[in-house]
Amino acid sequence: MEVTAIKRTISAMSGDGVVAHNRRTYIAENVDATRTHLNVEYCYMPIEDAYHQLFDEAQAEYNAKQKRKDRRVENYYEKICNGDQEKPFYEVIFQVGNKDDMGAAGANGELAKAILDKFYHSFLERNPQLHVYSAHLHMDEATPHLHIDFIPFTTGSKRGLSTHVSLKQALADQGITGEGRSLTERDLWVQKEKETLAAIMLEHGIEWEQKGEHKEHLSVLEFKRQKRKEEIAELEQTFERVQQKQVFVQAVEQIEAKPLPLTSKMAVEREDYQSLVTVAQKFVV
Repeated sequence: MEVTAIKRTISAMSGDGVVAHNRRTYIAENVDATRTHLNVEYCYMPIEDAYHQLFDEAQAEYNAKQKRKDRRVENYYEKICNGDQEKPFYEVIFQVGNKDDMGAAGANGELAKAILDKFYHSFLERNPQLHVYSAHLHMDEATPHLHIDFIPFTTGSKRGLSTHVSLKQALADQGITGEGRSLTERDLWVQKEKETLAAIMLEHGIEWEQKGEHKEHLSVLEFKRQKRKEEIAELEQTFERVQQKQVFVQAVEQIEAKPLPLTSKMAVEREDYQSLVTVAQKFVV
């Protein structure tokens, strides 16, 4: 008898990073307070303290090199918050299934919790450039889900602080590079994380059910990347052909026609004539 595999969706959403909500400092309407004790707080540190831990040394080194006082960085966290180039932190929320098939209070609630727990611990190993300062697994809402708040950073920079905030560079340091707005580093990173979560689900006998064309599978993204590489290669070949045409045109422009005696006709050298024939055969003007 054929056994139908259990399939569940995966959600990876951007969160607002409201720590008071994540830590249950206040109880929202959608929270079942009788189940709050089942939540897991993996880690928590005030974001200001996390910034001091990550960037104080680099900030001090940078300021020591500045001859002008107005170029010094007094508070790196405030500088990032008041700027418009980088976000001070990011939050991503992972969830397996939904309230109907993986409900927190249902039979599969503990299974979802086990999967997300293993995923969180492997997340830290995979993402050394994403400093997690707050992480919580919630079991007191409709569906178990995991909040991960992190500060992306890169080291060894020659400009500004040697260690500074940068999602793009942090992911590049981890070997993930995007290709513009249509295929960003974050897009690829999220898909790779979902692939990892899917592998953990499979260990528990659950297959990843992919729904919605707007949620592209990593293989589709990689296919797009390969197509772009092919397009670039074709453009490079076209460029080479154009350069070759320019060479031929330059050669033709250098051909000198000499008048024949007692006639209005002009003559060219045999080698130059052959060049003209070659150009005529290759191009239609």
